Amino acid sequence: MAKNLIQAVVLDLGNVLIDFDYNIAAKRIAEISDTSADEAFAVFFDSPLAGLFEEGRISPQDFFVKVKETLNLPLEYERFLPIWNEIFYLSRENLKVYDLAKSLKNDYRLALLSNVDILHLEYLKDKFPVFDAFDAIIASCELKMKKPDPRIYQKTLEALGVQPEHTFYTDDRPELIQGARRLGIQGFIFKGIEQLNQDLASVGITLN
Repeated sequence: MAKNLIQAVVLDLGNVLIDFDYNIAAKRIAEISDTSADEAFAVFFDSPLAGLFEEGRISPQDFFVKVKETLNLPLEYERFLPIWNEIFYLSRENLKVYDLAKSLKNDYRLALLSNVDILHLEYLKDKFPVFDAFDAIIASCELKMKKPDPRIYQKTLEALGVQPEHTFYTDDRPELIQGARRLGIQGFIFKGIEQLNQDLASVGITLN
């Protein structure tokens, strides 16, 4: 691939820029209810209900009501919020990715592209000062579509004003990279900062 072809860099959010562990919330639910951690995990993060919330098709309050009914939870919305949100943390690897993004900002258009619900998005913007490196934040909950829907990749390209072949994208989920590649985006599976630097170099992006 010719050097200097890439004009924009797109990063996934979860487990790339900010790490998370769904089990933290599931275990906290198990501690205060008769629901097992596995049951809570399945409803919270691996169900049609969770998918609807991630796409912004139901409100946070409606999501909470459905979760409470499904799991028979003895808690109110205000107690649910910290359980739901406090699953994120910044690792050293995350900070290296953030530093990399800042170093790219002067020469490339940068975007975050994330499947994320509105509660998590607002919490992350408030608690984690890593969003300033990006020109655009593309969130599933705001567009009412999520990866690997081809439309969300198109929206990202439009927000950055670039063509797919001029766009570098990394994500920790292979199926989401495949979705981007089908549109001609230069997609690479995220496997850590060292591999990310190698992948960037392979498309002509090297840092001093």
